[in-house]
Amino acid sequence: MGEITYQSFALINPADFLPLLNSSVTRTHLIEHPTFDERAVREWVSGKLSVDNARGCRVRAVVVDGELAGWCGIQYESGAYELAIVLAEKHWGFGIAVFRELMAWARELGHTTVLIHFLHTRREYRFLQKLAKAVYPTEMLGSKFTTYELAVD
Repeated sequence: MGEITYQSFALINPADFLPLLNSSVTRTHLIEHPTFDERAVREWVSGKLSVDNARGCRVRAVVVDGELAGWCGIQYESGAYELAIVLAEKHWGFGIAVFRELMAWARELGHTTVLIHFLHTRREYRFLQKLAKAVYPTEMLGSKFTTYELAVD
């Protein structure tokens, strides 16, 4: 398996995110949104940098063997801290390692509980079901999700 590093969005050229954010495969797992152009991706990166500066949050680009593989983070949304992991299809095998890193960040940041939301079209994850305090359906921005509520130990 390759070497994973986590880099500030400030170190990544915003245009480098375009193939990931506009990938039809990646988009099937995300809330429906318009495709990104260079202006929109610069605004998106700026927004993620603001989230990264917020108390209790951390957002990073995921780099595997020097190649941008996606992004991840702990974000504050709708009154709770949530985990986000978005990886290019080529790098999906790194998801559990990224998840473990996010849980370590959650401990470091002092969180006791975090949520992770998967679009309802995604399969349920047994390893998350075993870890979760609760699993329940949610709706956000007109989309349905399976939400896993995880204790941070």
